[in-house]
Amino acid sequence: MSSSTPTGQDDGAPHGGRPHDADRHDADRHAGDRHDGDRHDGEQYDDGFGREVGVGPHPLPWPEGDRYDPELLANGDRRNVVDRYRYWTREAVVADLDTRRHSFHVAVENWSHDFNIGSVVRTANAFLAEQVHIVGRRRWNRRGAMVTDRYQHVRHHPDVASLAAFAAARDLPIVGIDNLPGAVPLESTELPRRCVLLFGQEGPGLTEEAWEQASLVCSIAQFGSTRSINAGAAAAVAMHAWVRAHAEVPGA
Repeated sequence: MSSSTPTGQDDGAPHGGRPHDADRHDADRHAGDRHDGDRHDGEQYDDGFGREVGVGPHPLPWPEGDRYDPELLANGDRRNVVDRYRYWTREAVVADLDTRRHSFHVAVENWSHDFNIGSVVRTANAFLAEQVHIVGRRRWNRRGAMVTDRYQHVRHHPDVASLAAFAAARDLPIVGIDNLPGAVPLESTELPRRCVLLFGQEGPGLTEEAWEQASLVCSIAQFGSTRSINAGAAAAVAMHAWVRAHAEVPGA
């Protein structure tokens, strides 16, 4: 296995604490081609829903504060963000999310440019994962992410050994998700509060190296004829299991 790239280096954060700002910037900077346009390009907008979404130009007088983006206030905000963040700059949205991110990480193996990775990233954003880790190929299919990767800290590792070193340095157990002999039912297992949820790619699932590095592998119960569900669906099920166990859900 090759050694970790700079994106996998130790950021010096105390175990159990939040990564330093430099660590977050490093994770963003090495995320491949994720920022291939300015923040107001067509990719920032919700497309394909058959109706216009978001909000139009903000009526005068405009709200004051550094978090507001003058261009969005003037032209409207059609981005894929919740209403709380309408007219905010991307940097302000990320900074606010960073104050309340959950303590689980999400990692996905990427050896054949799996189209499900975008969906995994989008779900990680929805459930507010600490970071997303792409293991294997640096470049990944961003279409399914719906631009949510711009609000998520994405880190690349060239191999499973690099991910394992990152996790070990932070006392983060790796929990694999796969439906193979030896896995324990996710439905009867309480996931650790601080952990890395590791997913394989569509078809082969977790690699042998991933199984070796995982301290626990969980399976998802299925009742139909298909042998597996896709990686995006499995990631959503596992992340929601973590949320049910550990997150503070308003009104619950």
